[in-house]
Parts: sequence; C-alpha cells; structure tokens
Amino acid sequence: MTVLVVNSGSSSIKFQLVEPEDGTAGATGLVEQIGETEGRVVLDLPGDESEKRLEIPDHAKGLQIAFDMLADAGVDLHDSVTAVGHRVVHGGEVFYRPTVVDDAVLKQIDELSSLAPLHNPPNVLGIEVARRQLPDVPHVAVFDTAFFHGLPAAASTYAIDRDTARQYGIRRYGFHGTSHEYVSQQVEKFLGREGLDQIVLHLGNGASASAIRAGEPIDTSMGLTPLEGLVMGTRSGDIDPGIVMHLRRSADMDVDAIDELLNRRSGLKGMSGINDFRALQQRIDGGDGDAALAYDVYIHRLRKYIGAYMVDLGHLDVIAFTAGVGENASQVRADALANLQGFGIEIDPERNAQRGKVARVISTDGSAVTVLVVPTNEELAIARATDALVSSR
Repeated sequence: MTVLVVNSGSSSIKFQLVEPEDGTAGATGLVEQIGETEGRVVLDLPGDESEKRLEIPDHAKGLQIAFDMLADAGVDLHDSVTAVGHRVVHGGEVFYRPTVVDDAVLKQIDELSSLAPLHNPPNVLGIEVARRQLPDVPHVAVFDTAFFHGLPAAASTYAIDRDTARQYGIRRYGFHGTSHEYVSQQVEKFLGREGLDQIVLHLGNGASASAIRAGEPIDTSMGLTPLEGLVMGTRSGDIDPGIVMHLRRSADMDVDAIDELLNRRSGLKGMSGINDFRALQQRIDGGDGDAALAYDVYIHRLRKYIGAYMVDLGHLDVIAFTAGVGENASQVRADALANLQGFGIEIDPERNAQRGKVARVISTDGSAVTVLVVPTNEELAIARATDALVSSR
C-alpha cells in the first residue's frame, strides 16, 4: 500500500509518497510560493531531484504540476496510490481519531476554522484539491489535536465561566499531537522499555511540550489554539490575557491586528527581527543585544515547562527533543537542561554535539533521566494512521 501524505499550508503544499509498513518514502515534494509572481516545485526521488520555477496561481495548479512531474519521472499516482492522508490541525471536539473525508466531514472541518484560522482553511483547500485530483481513492484526515483529546479535565479545562466555555468549545486541545505520539512511541522502541514517563519537546518554528505518562498525555503546552505555550518563531506563546484588552483600548488595535501581532510578529521574530536559529546565533555572536535577549526568553520559557512537567509527572524517565530546532540546535538542548544534575538530568557535551538523523542518547551514562534526540516523522505517522483506517473498512 502506498499512501500520499498531503500537508497543505496557506502558500505551500508538502507531500510525500510513503509505504506505511516499512516506512520508506518513494517521493518527497514541496510546492511553495503559491500565488506569488514566481513559485517553486521541488520533487525529490531516490537518487534524483528536480525543480521547476514558474507562476503557481493556486493550490490546484500547484498540485497538478507536482503530479505531472511525478508522471514524467515514471510515477503514476492514479495507479500507485491507494489512499491519501491529510494533516488537519484542528479537530475540535468533533474529530479525535483519523476520519475518512466526505462532503459532510469536510464541511465540519471548515466550520472549525474559527479555532484555527491560520491552519484549517488551507488544510481544507488541500483536501478539496487532492479529492479532485484523486477522486477514486479514500481520503483520510489525521488531526493534530487527536492525541490530546483525552487529557485529564484538570489539564484541559480553562478557569473561565463554564457555560461560556461549553457554548464555544473553549478547552485545551493541544497540537503537534501526531509528532508527540510518534516520538513517544519511538522512545520506547529505541530503549526497549514500555510504560515510560516522558517529556517530549517538539521545537521547530512552532513549538510545543507534552508530559506523557505510560503512553498517555497528561498535559501539553498549546491550548485552544497553537498560540499558547512556548516561545516560537513568530508566535508569542504564553502572555497575560490583559495585554489583548490593553492593546484594544490603548493602541486601538482590532482583533485582526492583535491576531497578526501575536501569531506573525511575535516570538523570536518579534523580539529580534529574525526567527532562524542559525542567524540568531550569528547575531548573538556579533553582540546583538536583542538577539541575546530573545534567546534567553526562549530558553527561560522552555525550562519553566520542563520544570512544571517534572512536577506534573512526579517521576521522569526520559526527555526527548525533536523537530527542526530540537534535533539540530545542540546549544538549545544544552541550555534547556543546564545545571539540572540535582534533578538527575545530565547532558554529555560530546554526545550532544554529534549530529545525526537517527535516535540517539545525549545524556551521560550516570544520568538518572535519559535524554534523547529523536527525529520526528509526522508523514509516516499520518500514512500509518491512514493505512490502518482504510485497511479496517
């Protein structure tokens, strides 16, 4: 079985052909800068990479170009693909397991856009385009929020008027669930142990933390939307809610302007002007005070969540770093866990400095808590969830 995994964003589409059983990727592609004067389509096949630069007016045209490039390379999706798995960010209280998409389901996903206005609309668009391109195979939505659906009530409930919360579906949903679930499972597989108490740190441009007890999440940093929690590339993470009212009253900013500020002009970018960690480090090395402060705030918030989840769990076996920053930024890992020997956490500097694309231990042999770097693979997780659902029908 070959699953086409589609992750549709506002101006880009990531896709991958995945064999769920053995995890191999037959093709990986990216359509980006959709709607701009010049777009780009990149296709990576085993032993071969091709690229086209041309105007891509919309998602439908972009996906068609990608399909044509695959066909030119000898890959006919109509013959080889048995299902399409779609990443959908917000499932609300309606969707908490992989779901076959029909018109009614797609309408419900679209109606949840008020909870994820930056994410669900392009997710819906990608599904619409892919269903038109491949109408004869099942399409499955896999939700970022699904893994955290069963959070304990104390963790998922906000301390606001209960009737208002119920009426508008206000609760902690959590995000990056596909990654947190996949990584926590890989940790147990790598260590050959089950029932572990873990903290998983998904650190990319978007960032989230989770506390997982024996395979079940008991807390996570993102909330009603992906804005809450850790400092991120362009998102603020936790702030005093009073800031929103202050900006409305004192700066005369409307909801859209505040939304733009907190989601796109905050985080590392808001504090330093950039959200790339390599560039940030270069500026810090050059004496840029704003860059240094942005980094310090990022680490400060990350350490607060690590400490909170250690207490939340009561016992800790593993801390796992994953995603682009978590897997590649050794300084972030070192600073996040610095001076925690008293809590049984000790990083080995040489192990931490090593780079690689496989799971690896970066703690010392004497560390009571095992610290790992575990590459995430959300595409494989989506492909396997899609395969399992389709095969069971």
